[in-house]
Amino acid sequence: MASRCDILLGPYSTQLMRAAGRMAAESGWLMWNQGGSGDDVEGAHPGHVVSVLTPTSRYAEPFLHWLASEPGERRVLCIAAGPGSFGRQVADGAEAIARRLRIETFRVAADDQIPPPGMPAGWDLLSAGVFEQDAGLVSQVLRSAGPPRQLCAMAAGVREFGRVVDDPDGVFGIAQWFPGRGHDAALGPAEGEFLAAYADRTGSVPDYPAVQAVAAAVLACHCVRLAGNTSRAEVWAAAAGLQTSTLFGGFRIDPASGAQAEHQTVLVRWTGGECRPVPHGLSDNSQRAS
Repeated sequence: MASRCDILLGPYSTQLMRAAGRMAAESGWLMWNQGGSGDDVEGAHPGHVVSVLTPTSRYAEPFLHWLASEPGERRVLCIAAGPGSFGRQVADGAEAIARRLRIETFRVAADDQIPPPGMPAGWDLLSAGVFEQDAGLVSQVLRSAGPPRQLCAMAAGVREFGRVVDDPDGVFGIAQWFPGRGHDAALGPAEGEFLAAYADRTGSVPDYPAVQAVAAAVLACHCVRLAGNTSRAEVWAAAAGLQTSTLFGGFRIDPASGAQAEHQTVLVRWTGGECRPVPHGLSDNSQRAS
């Protein structure tokens, strides 16, 4: 099927995109990666894969900046990494960002004792696992005698989280996109326009996988128009020189690798049984995960 396509979007999931990226490089295709955020996937095939997603190693960046903005001299973060490359890359990236922000870190596996022995009072928790692992760990620590001061889980960025975790209020999550941020869209439909069309057809509000797919399609079509044809090399050159935005957020790739360099993840928080974006620079000390 791919050989009969002028524009090719990749699959959803880092694992599937890892295989698809290899196929693109071996077959001479250009693939628009809208579903695999792994750092190894985004930078693996220069000239053949253009990524629109924030790389996994930068997922936790908005939560760590939020912690760093809070008053007080000491921040101690426990990072629980799930098995596999996703958890490892999120945790590795979080540790690197935390060092720059002077946040102390303790790293554990998701099935280790949490908090680990020796963790000081007032500790915070970042859970980086697949959905089921994150949901289970959050439920466990919220019921514990000494829950974390602040808690962020990768899985808490989707609405399903509120249906599987009892009373998630105060829990932070990370999303590639969330409605209501009002990103300027230099290309493609504005957020309100797309949400209205989506609701008209489905009767619901999309989670971020739908929006990142739309953004990839908009960007791909724009680059084909810039190139004037569907040649892999010329469309790649158009993408490598482009800095713009869609309803999904900013777009600019590293021209040497194809990895996304501009798009930022969104920090969200559960409040009143709903998941809502955290405004930039907000440090609401009146709400705690505990």
